[in-house]
Amino acid sequence: MYQKALELYKRLLGDDHPDVASSLNNLAYLYSSQGRYGEAEPLYQQALELCKRLLGDDHPNTITVRENLQRMREQWNQ
Repeated sequence: MYQKALELYKRLLGDDHPDVASSLNNLAYLYSSQGRYGEAEPLYQQALELCKRLLGDDHPNTITVRENLQRMREQWNQ
C-alpha cells in the first residue's frame, strides 16, 4: 500500500514534494518494523534530504524523519 502511494505521489506531484518525502518515510518505517533495515535506510535518507531541502532542518517533518532514521540505525546495530 505504501509503495503504491509513493508511486502515485511521484506521478501526480513530481519527485520534489513534501508528500513524497512523507510517503518515503512511511515506507521506510514499514520496512524497518519488518527488520528490512537495508531497504529502509536509503528511503529514510531520501526522505530526509527532501525534507531538509523543501522544509528546512528545523521543520517537524524533518525532525521526525531524522529521528526515525536514527532509531532504525540503533535497532540495526543491536
